[in-house]
Amino acid sequence: MSSFIKFLGTAGGRYVVARQLRASGGTYISANGQNIMLDPGPGALVKCAKSKPPIDATALNAIILSHLHIDHSNDVNILIDAVTGGGHRKGGVLFAPREALEGDDAVVFKYLRDFLEDIVVLEAERNYKIGDIEFSTSIKHQHTAETYGIKFNINGHNISFIADTRFFPELIDSYKGSDMLIVNVVSHTLPEKINIKHLCLDDVKEIIKKVKPSKAVITHFGMTMLKAKPWILAEQLSNELGIEITAASDGMTIEL
Repeated sequence: MSSFIKFLGTAGGRYVVARQLRASGGTYISANGQNIMLDPGPGALVKCAKSKPPIDATALNAIILSHLHIDHSNDVNILIDAVTGGGHRKGGVLFAPREALEGDDAVVFKYLRDFLEDIVVLEAERNYKIGDIEFSTSIKHQHTAETYGIKFNINGHNISFIADTRFFPELIDSYKGSDMLIVNVVSHTLPEKINIKHLCLDDVKEIIKKVKPSKAVITHFGMTMLKAKPWILAEQLSNELGIEITAASDGMTIEL
């Protein structure tokens, strides 16, 4: 059985998501008999159905939310409903930060929660398991919501997803040892006087240079990244750093 990652959306930032200049369905991971949806943003269910070949949303084993923001969590409830047949069967495990499950901004409907096999609260630098797939969380990110990166161990390879965050030096140590690094880069550049808690291209360059993965993928593009043509930026970074760097596109599949 093949193992792969499929990008159901590469949109980042409100403008790109609202106008669907790139899709925003999140990332689908299929490995070792486990089907996982990471950060199912707006359109995740539709992207599953229209994928070639189609992805069966009712066969998901797990859903992971890196944080509660709507471009990362919008379709979590409809996916829970799909996995569990509207509550007619127990199914699936949800992994999410506590903030996504409790308080005024909780994003998971209470009536759906008992449908799941389990709900696991994510905390910083902890180990988790989905079937035979192990993953861990990163250091807590510096974002406007409780956010963690996700680091999978799949067939002996460390595949890390750096979710939304501003740059801080400890990020680099948290992701060292990654064989593949998939990084959300919303902005091409960041204005010095504006406190935006997202990575820009220079931040990503610094992270990749010091983590030294075998391969890196940039995704989750805001408007300034789209205008700068991320596929060209990725090629330039590859040539400069001597590391294979790819700009994700909607529907792109990476075989593992």
